[in-house]
Amino acid sequence: MKRPAIISLGEVLWDLFPDGEQFGGASANFACHAAISGGDVTMVSAVGADRHGRLAVDILQGYGIDVSLIQVVPDAATGTVSVELDADGSPTFTIHEGSAWDRLGWSGQLEARVLAADAVYFGTLGQRSEASRLTIRQCIKAASATGIPRVLDINLRPPFFDSELIRESVQHASILKLSEEELPEVCTACGIEIGDPPDAQLRQLLNMNNLHLVVMTRGAEGAVLATADGILLHPGIPTAVRDTVGAGDAFTAAFLLGVLRDEPHDKLLHKACVIAAATCAHSGAVPRSQAAETLPTK
Repeated sequence: MKRPAIISLGEVLWDLFPDGEQFGGASANFACHAAISGGDVTMVSAVGADRHGRLAVDILQGYGIDVSLIQVVPDAATGTVSVELDADGSPTFTIHEGSAWDRLGWSGQLEARVLAADAVYFGTLGQRSEASRLTIRQCIKAASATGIPRVLDINLRPPFFDSELIRESVQHASILKLSEEELPEVCTACGIEIGDPPDAQLRQLLNMNNLHLVVMTRGAEGAVLATADGILLHPGIPTAVRDTVGAGDAFTAAFLLGVLRDEPHDKLLHKACVIAAATCAHSGAVPRSQAAETLPTK
């Protein structure tokens, strides 16, 4: 079976935990999980000419990800984020500004790769700068012209979003993924009454924006999927939580691979919940690849 060709657009960065650093960024995490799940993944981002940038590229390659479209910005640092975990393992992020991934540029090579892809993934955080936002929007426009899935993963990190960014991003997508906590902000941005039941809000997001699918994660309570045929619920998979970093990215990757393989909605929703639960059971956003095990951390 042909491996689906997936483009992941957005941030590559390092999460700086109290006990050490971890490779991360929603788009990079998604790329790793999509590759683990059987996707032929190309990462589109920018890194600095520094240790973090070199190591990030090596790690991505360790998962079998195509890194040929990762740009190196000599006068900017690879992105970093300070992370604090509460007693339940839920993270609080401090995202450092002026990172290389804020300076993602457009090219004919990038356009050609998007036009040959089976799906494109993008988020809200990766669009926080004007330069990267314009490049990502050009990619999404090219993907729209070919009719392939355009997966928007809402990733609201104050102060790097506003209602306009959310609304326009949703309008460019064909599949919307968000969390229960993000639902009120997304509905407000899209002019939907937040007093309505969540199922009704998801259906309105689907219909008002001509989306193919809307899926909402609910932490330990599983996920909800809105389609043209109605609402599907999954109760979640019990697990011993180590931390929740990257669980949503793992969910989105498994979900998209199920869509591209034309799996029934109930099956792909279940599989995505299983993968997300497994991610919560280990420390860090992605499991270490065999290649990554041999890479230096200093």
